[in-house]
Amino acid sequence: MTQRQRYRRVLLKLSGEMLADPAKGYNIDPGVVHGLAQELRGARDLGIQIAVVVGGGNIFRGTSPQAQGMDRARADYMGMLGTVINCLALQDALEKIDVPTRVQSALQMTQVAEPYIPRRAVRHLEKGRIVIFGAGMGTPYFSTDTTAAQRALETDCEAIFKATKVDGVYDSDPKKNPNAKRYDELSYIQALNEQLGVMDATAISLCMDNKLPIVVFDMQVEGNIKRALSGEPIGTLVHAGG
Repeated sequence: MTQRQRYRRVLLKLSGEMLADPAKGYNIDPGVVHGLAQELRGARDLGIQIAVVVGGGNIFRGTSPQAQGMDRARADYMGMLGTVINCLALQDALEKIDVPTRVQSALQMTQVAEPYIPRRAVRHLEKGRIVIFGAGMGTPYFSTDTTAAQRALETDCEAIFKATKVDGVYDSDPKKNPNAKRYDELSYIQALNEQLGVMDATAISLCMDNKLPIVVFDMQVEGNIKRALSGEPIGTLVHAGG
């Protein structure tokens, strides 16, 4: 296995579902969000600069069944607004435990979020603030996976950390196939060719073109965010080597 580094600045990609408790229905669960905020504080206390991209699937997604029959662009804009709601929930939880946080939105909504300005985001990170990016790319037809890759590159992050509910990338669904093979490492090309669901194809291609590593890990294990960002070999590393 490739020796992993301790990171200086990273981007954490969260799906909207990570803010929900499935047993209570997909929305925003205060206890789940508080636990996530505590995990982020632990990683920040190590001196790691953390940016976050949050999806909106727990509220609305432009490609979900609930958007069936809607204009795709309009549905995507609704999904972007859902991501901002999640960003504000996470910001509130972080600031209640004294973690300075800024939300930047790709859509103009100055009462609740700063506009997305890469250099301002970098300055916030340098000052130890967690920066949460909302509203995706601000345009339809782009996923929050692609947003994560774009924002990570623009703010000079060293890696993307994709938080999931499994302990890495498998060749098939481990919940359905007890013999599913787990990968410690993957190349970008293998992830694309085998359609392993690491991130969408546009996001992986952006990472591949710019040699930006992706680490897929299980966020449900307490302390895993801190371990992963510290360079412990958990989850699956997607990079140029494979």
